[in-house]
Amino acid sequence: MIDFGIVNRLSLCEQVYREMKKMIITGQLKPGERIMEDVLCELFQVSRTPIREATRKLEREGLIRINPRHGAYVATISVQDVLEILEVSQDMEGMAAAIAAAKITPSQLDEIELFAFRYNEAAVSGDAEAMIDYDTKFHRAIAKACGNEILTSMIERLHESFIRYRYVHADVFGRINSVDAEHKAIIDALTRGDEMAARVAADVHVSRMRKAVTAIA
Repeated sequence: MIDFGIVNRLSLCEQVYREMKKMIITGQLKPGERIMEDVLCELFQVSRTPIREATRKLEREGLIRINPRHGAYVATISVQDVLEILEVSQDMEGMAAAIAAAKITPSQLDEIELFAFRYNEAAVSGDAEAMIDYDTKFHRAIAKACGNEILTSMIERLHESFIRYRYVHADVFGRINSVDAEHKAIIDALTRGDEMAARVAADVHVSRMRKAVTAIA
């Protein structure tokens, strides 16, 4: 249900859009699933208008496919799609880490270290979804620290697509045991201000993810 306490800050359509997008990214609305307007109207306690506007916006972002004769469906995402996303992401993540190493602030570094710590806590408890959440926050914080808004925005779009796949295969990604060491390598490079080491460490981390996706296939 929509939290109407924040509707004054966001339009109703924007709030519905954000909620639907979150449901798609986290797998509550699964790839290939039909968008049922009646169900969403009941869930959010809204009319069809904001649902339809949100659906059109999500279609423009590639998260929903609309078939004029058959309705709207959550866009599917294949292994090949994910591998191509990670191929591009690998270069961008490395670039962001290198730029961040040259300008990162102590508070930004503290935040990145906190997300790595929370990731490890989730790994110990076996909470795969929390692991995905904190790994994503870890990478977003590095992208933000680079200070390049265009690069940060591009990385964010790639993250959204990859996160969908990770939630679908949360059990598999939850078993990857190299992430802690990879996070530490990135943090160490950022702490030293070593741009090349940061780029390499980020590159290795994404490369391991690509191998994990290939293994799932």
